[in-house]
Amino acid sequence: MKSSTYRVVLKQIGNLLILLGFIVVVPAIISAVYAEWYSVAGFLLSAIVILGIGFFLYRIFYHAEEPHYNNSLIVAASGWLGITFMGSLPFLIIAYITPLQVMDQFIPFGAEYPFSSLMYFRDPLHCFFESMSAYTTTGLTMAVHEPSVGKGVLFYRSLAQWVGGAGFIVMVLAVFKQTSGKSAILLYGSEASGEKLRPRVIETSRAIWWVYLIVTVFSAVYLTIGTHFILPDYPLGENIFDSINHAMTGQSTGGFSTLDDSIATYNSPYMDMLYLLPMMLGAFSIPFFYKIIYKMKFNEIWKDIQTRSLIIAFILGSFVLSILLIRADVVPSPIREGVFQFVSAMSTTGWQTSNIGGWDWISILFIVSFAMFIGGASGATVGGIKMIRALILIKGLRWQVNQTFLSENTVKTIKFNDKSLLPEEMNEEFTKAASFAIMFFLLMLGSSIITYILTGNNYNFSDALFESASAQGTVGLSAGITDPDMSPVLETVYIFQMWAGRLEVLPVFALIRVIFLGTSAKII
Repeated sequence: MKSSTYRVVLKQIGNLLILLGFIVVVPAIISAVYAEWYSVAGFLLSAIVILGIGFFLYRIFYHAEEPHYNNSLIVAASGWLGITFMGSLPFLIIAYITPLQVMDQFIPFGAEYPFSSLMYFRDPLHCFFESMSAYTTTGLTMAVHEPSVGKGVLFYRSLAQWVGGAGFIVMVLAVFKQTSGKSAILLYGSEASGEKLRPRVIETSRAIWWVYLIVTVFSAVYLTIGTHFILPDYPLGENIFDSINHAMTGQSTGGFSTLDDSIATYNSPYMDMLYLLPMMLGAFSIPFFYKIIYKMKFNEIWKDIQTRSLIIAFILGSFVLSILLIRADVVPSPIREGVFQFVSAMSTTGWQTSNIGGWDWISILFIVSFAMFIGGASGATVGGIKMIRALILIKGLRWQVNQTFLSENTVKTIKFNDKSLLPEEMNEEFTKAASFAIMFFLLMLGSSIITYILTGNNYNFSDALFESASAQGTVGLSAGITDPDMSPVLETVYIFQMWAGRLEVLPVFALIRVIFLGTSAKII
């Protein structure tokens, strides 16, 4: 890598870490509210370290040039790696400075946990895994019994998913003003997907965060009121805390929960139904919400091709999965569990109400191929290849077949999403979508094979495929493989998959290519 590229990358990482340092202060305030003083100290100490490194990098490389096209992807990949690595620091520090007797106080009354799950974060690799899962909005966790880590840490996990959902680089563009117009466009494109909402990229970034905040607040109020009516005896303080955290992790499609067994802890079919809406809202694109909220274009609910396709997919997929679970007779409530888990998988949220490890292989294959592999809308916070690419692949395959029956004099234009594309344009879109889908599939398949080998005879290949798809699709559902006792090699593989999946693979491969081959063009 050229020294100029190093300077560009490190300056931008400094920017990101400065923002991260201020974000880490927020859960310190929550910890203080709940009198978790060791957590307060851990968050503040982490913030000081992160801010110090961030300001140091920014000042040292202050005069570095703005990102160009050939290093914007590298900035995205290395920036996210830096964020997640430094974001693991609060877990590690809090786990080591909190005395065991204080940790035990976090264990809910009557719970039969052997010890607080904060103990697991004394392993730096577990901390890195949790941070990567949080900021990439995956939801796989090393906190086996979530309530036993304390309110501050629970809030930090949720906040990390919420911030990571809309994008750290997008947030930097929205908050800081140093980046020029052309460089801002490149950085925005390296992380965010979807259309520009305003003429300038910085204005678009701010619009994204306003829309994101509005929908999250709506979800928090909706969940608080809904929970109160469904479970009137549930403590109001716990209801508000759960609802705020779940609104953040639902809108970010991250799926971290404040509860021990995710949404299944409520043990209520009505609560399952209540939580379907936040998952579906998270799967819809932010540009779609912008048109609804700011432009009052309510016809976009059916006019927008991704939103329409997702609504249809949620209905049909839930029906098919429920039928498969009924036929397999492996769960006590196949319709209830089938609907909830399909919506959770398709939206890549990852809230769980079913023992997926006990499912039959056909049900697992269906939910992997039809829900987790595709994911939600481009421009949303979801993982997977995105609905728009799936639609392009379907349209492209149909066009490839149909064009063989057209005469030479036929004007060959293709209608897609209310646009007319020339054959060359359709070929380009189809090639890009197919290339990404192939890369995504091959990486997922390779990880599945590694998972199957490293787990021995404890899990079958369908379980390995499910867990790998969940990590790479940033879904967070688990067949039981993700655990503090898992192989460190497999844990590292999942960390890589979560990182690559959040950034849609290409920036990660670009960084790897630069590390080994440099930035010079190579003839392929």
